[in-house]
Amino acid sequence: MTPDLAPDDALYDRMQHEVALFARRAEQTRLGAAGELRYTMDRAAYLLLGRLEVDGPMGVKALAQAMSIDSSTVTRQVTPLVEQGYVDRVPNPDDGRAVLLRLSEMGLDRLHQVRRARIQLMAEMCDDWAAEDRERFTELLARFNQAMVRRQAARAGAEGQPAAEGRPASED
Repeated sequence: MTPDLAPDDALYDRMQHEVALFARRAEQTRLGAAGELRYTMDRAAYLLLGRLEVDGPMGVKALAQAMSIDSSTVTRQVTPLVEQGYVDRVPNPDDGRAVLLRLSEMGLDRLHQVRRARIQLMAEMCDDWAAEDRERFTELLARFNQAMVRRQAARAGAEGQPAAEGRPASED
């Protein structure tokens, strides 16, 4: 910690350090499960599959908008999911020239498998926490994530770019 920081700044310095450690350790934990491939999935793939599970089939543009990322990013991220059989490209019933992206049965099974493993990991990480602490941590983390989404949206709006990826709390 920098010694000349005001008390609030010292707290924010600790907070930014803990967030940085969290991000690194979360990624290390995910990568550490690579030996058990059934328990891990790329973050982008997990979020895209989850979005398709919640919203159903949609076009690339709609998926990009729902994820608050650009269409080229969605196309790049969806391509391997299609190749792996997790996402199907199906004709759009409203426009025969267009296709929709649909979560396949294999994709749904894989998503559920990874989600169960992630839930188990969360249970293991917090097994000695009181129920109120787990609930409060989840609430605060969701609030922190929403603050990041709002900040990205404000910055993107000023720059005319898509906002950061975020999922409404109702989808969690």
